[in-house]
Amino acid sequence: HESLEVQKARLNSIKGRDQERLDTHLEAAARVAEQNKLIDAQAIETNRWRMLHELIGSADGKKYRNFAQNLTFELVLHHANLQLRQMSDRYSLRIDNTLNSKLELTVEDHYQGGEIRSIKNLSGGESFIVSLALALGLSQIVSGNMQLQSLFLDEGFGTLDEDSLDIALSSLSNLQQSGKTIGIISHVVALKERISTQIQVVPMSGGRSRLEGPGVRAA
Repeated sequence: HESLEVQKARLNSIKGRDQERLDTHLEAAARVAEQNKLIDAQAIETNRWRMLHELIGSADGKKYRNFAQNLTFELVLHHANLQLRQMSDRYSLRIDNTLNSKLELTVEDHYQGGEIRSIKNLSGGESFIVSLALALGLSQIVSGNMQLQSLFLDEGFGTLDEDSLDIALSSLSNLQQSGKTIGIISHVVALKERISTQIQVVPMSGGRSRLEGPGVRAA
């Protein structure tokens, strides 16, 4: 009996020592878990700064400049596609992500199953529409909350063939129907037959000119 009591006391001592070790381990595990949470939170913050460094970390500022230009370019394309949709449902503008520079344009041809095409392959009239949509998209950003209701085009029609001219004028007609006032300044004779309301500049002697057209009155 005495021998068993001695053995029991020894086992209780071992049990107490092991329980103390277990409690210490559990406390350490809780501290480690808390530290892991802090490490994970710091890793997220570090990753955010690492990504920012990769974007703008170059000494000459080129990375940051490209990043900012790309954001602005995407915004211009968004507004340009809204304008392009009013003129033609065939094309949408896209950024060419296959190149290192993200400021290159392509067009998605909805009439060809969404085929991606280079803007260099567009016809004269199609290029005119895309350029006009980009100009309108850029004007939306520049004007801020102001609505652009009037648009004046100075030349640009002389290089278009007859089919391209039809596409361009049809697109401008669609813009006009959406509520915009379109003005065209041009020397192309074919435009005179397509535009009903005209103000003509008539050359006179002595290097002077005279305006003729609706609403024009002599001063």
